[in-house]
Amino acid sequence: MGTSEERVVAVIMVGGPTKGTRFRPLSLNIPKPLFPLAGQPMVHHPISACKTIPNLAQIYLVGFYEEREFSLYVSSISNELRVPVRYLREDKPHGSAGGLYNFRDLIMEDNPSHIVLLNCDVCCSFPLPGMLEAHRRYGGMGTILVIKVSPESANQFGELVADPVTNELLHYTEKPETFVSDRINCGAYIFTPDIFTAIQGVSTQRKDRATLRRLSSFEALQPPNRSPPSDFVRLDQDILSPLAGKKQLYVYETMDFWEQIKTPGMSLKCSALYLAQFRFTSPHLLASGDGRKNATICGDVYIHPSAKVHPTAKIGPNVSISANARIGAGVRLISCIILDDVEIKENAVVIHAIVGWKSSIGRWSRVQAAGDYNAKLGVTILGESVTVEDEVVVINSIILPNKTLNVSVQEEIIL
Repeated sequence: MGTSEERVVAVIMVGGPTKGTRFRPLSLNIPKPLFPLAGQPMVHHPISACKTIPNLAQIYLVGFYEEREFSLYVSSISNELRVPVRYLREDKPHGSAGGLYNFRDLIMEDNPSHIVLLNCDVCCSFPLPGMLEAHRRYGGMGTILVIKVSPESANQFGELVADPVTNELLHYTEKPETFVSDRINCGAYIFTPDIFTAIQGVSTQRKDRATLRRLSSFEALQPPNRSPPSDFVRLDQDILSPLAGKKQLYVYETMDFWEQIKTPGMSLKCSALYLAQFRFTSPHLLASGDGRKNATICGDVYIHPSAKVHPTAKIGPNVSISANARIGAGVRLISCIILDDVEIKENAVVIHAIVGWKSSIGRWSRVQAAGDYNAKLGVTILGESVTVEDEVVVINSIILPNKTLNVSVQEEIIL
């Protein structure tokens, strides 16, 4: 374990509006990191995990969004967790490692012994205390959280090979064309401040190479080289790959759940994973009811305190109901996210769907999908202020904001 003098700073990379295009239409209304999973903003889950780290001094959120989009959330979460949380806006893309280096002076203000680096669009249990303990034991510059996946899906991620005894990272390659390993990078790291020296080394090498090219008469005759700017440093290709096998990087394997949250469909799956985790971490957030005074609750369900749910409704499993939603008599909800100010009228059914802010679903209507989280139309999505009129069926479809449906649709994208 660490000494009382050791301090830890956490950095969570939240991306920006140009990065969340696959998350549309949901990201049209709200920054992707603030989209609710299991009733809490996406970024809330890694922030809560950071709170379990001993001697945590500060949490920084780094991204391209306007500061005003995060100011309210940052203020409320700082008060709730009693840990300083601050949003830092990048002026231009610096890469995953360059973004960290860009704010090195602020990050090092608290003189931390360790820096936790997390990606916001990752869903997992974030076993940070155990990972930090292992990192200290390894004695290296960095430790990477890894998980075993199926060989068929591994090439979608950064694959790695580690020593089975020492856990040293021996080889790392990002999204290889041929199979390397079924262990992948989970997008969660713990570094010592030496990471800044490593990033600076990459920048310096780039500058030196650029200077050599300018001085070489042969190079001057060649077409300009499109190499990235010296301050653009990628964590995977520029840091992890070159340092593998040099006794500086190690791995910590999680046996728990892990997913990437790239699409609305995956957000529904990840909401289910976080609801299941609440059983152990935050049971007070899960609803209960037997159909007498409250609605019948099946499995893991979150209901915001301001939502109104009729006692004859049946809710769950895997349902999250946000603020000021109104759920009518006889409604059946299964595997869905109901966002703020939604009204679902009597005897409507919602299955494998995300219902956008201020939307309305009429009496005896059905909004449903097959529940294939990876398929483009595997989850039905209603954007903001969509009205589904009475007795209308919407199946495997995406409906953009401000539309009214008075006829049934199946496997359509309504623009």
